[in-house]
Amino acid sequence: MKKLTSADLYTLEAYARDRAAFRTRVLAHKQARTVHIGAHMTLIFEDRLSVKYQVQEMLRIERIFEAAGIQDELDAYNPLIPDGTNLKATQLIEYTDPDERARRLVELHGIEHRIALHIGDQPPVFAIADEDLGRSTEEKTSAVHFLRFELGAAHIAALRGAGKAMFAVDHPGYAQSVTLTRATQQALAADLD
Repeated sequence: MKKLTSADLYTLEAYARDRAAFRTRVLAHKQARTVHIGAHMTLIFEDRLSVKYQVQEMLRIERIFEAAGIQDELDAYNPLIPDGTNLKATQLIEYTDPDERARRLVELHGIEHRIALHIGDQPPVFAIADEDLGRSTEEKTSAVHFLRFELGAAHIAALRGAGKAMFAVDHPGYAQSVTLTRATQQALAADLD
């Protein structure tokens, strides 16, 4: 998938005018790209459109309009766009109660390395976590991670085909799995070119 450039972005004025419609479009787009694994984990699969939205929001919030600042945002977010042989996701560990969240993040230490994509009869593909910087400490995991699932040709063919795909978490403190809907499987397969 092609990386974003400043030519792909709205100006601040145009974004202010078109933001509501663009946001509605992006939220609808993200529905098929959001995977809940149990009650407390969500994977949001990023692509060019979702990253464009994040960049536009940062430019809007920070009132960035100079070329260097725009390029800094593009440099920060472009790595989240899939490269054609991988899927990239933001992993959220979600507990609404702050005390429970703090306790569970200690118990779930290392969970970001225990997530696998299973496609048909292919070997599982394990998440590669936080390549940009470490988010976990020696004692606890973070509530947000950035994951990459690197797929070979056979995995890509199976994902595009009629085979079943699922995500599974195999951690002593959180063992859950979910089979992908056909819509989600098709949305993710579209990232692979």
